[in-house]
Amino acid sequence: MQVTDVNRWRWIPNALTFLRVLLIIPFAVSLYDEEYRSALLVFLIAAASDGFDGYLARHFDWKSRLGAIADPLADKALLITSYLMLTLTGVLPLWLFLLVIGRDLVIVSGGLAYHYFIGRFDMQPSMLGKLNTLVQILVVLAIVVYLAGYPMQPWVIPGGIWLVAATALASGLHYILVWTRRAWLATH
Repeated sequence: MQVTDVNRWRWIPNALTFLRVLLIIPFAVSLYDEEYRSALLVFLIAAASDGFDGYLARHFDWKSRLGAIADPLADKALLITSYLMLTLTGVLPLWLFLLVIGRDLVIVSGGLAYHYFIGRFDMQPSMLGKLNTLVQILVVLAIVVYLAGYPMQPWVIPGGIWLVAATALASGLHYILVWTRRAWLATH
């Protein structure tokens, strides 16, 4: 296969990202209706499409500016939807949802403030930020597996709540400290 033949398929990673965005709707409805097996299936399809589009983008160098922006936004939208629906159905407490969304809003607001008042803002996820995202994903997965009736310990709900809270606080404070220091050094 020639390079031009392979490049004809460059659109696939972005299409898979768009599919993931569309999957948010049936995922949210399944969680809200407490159809946890359906929600689990949609979540797994979304996770597989995320892995596959990342593989294609890296392996064939099918990276794009759209993909670089849309892919993490699709992932974040799926996670926020997960926490919102699990909160609305009473599985997770409201304070946890507010902490998760609040952390993201603080990071985005800080990034925008830095960009507009100090200088170029190139956000690189920290190890704590990546850990928090991983914990959020694994906790949602474990909770949905448990609620779907598959083998999982019941402590995943209370344990997951505190684990997500701890990593969200730690990573949020870390971002605040790092970017406050960068702002201070850039202006003094």
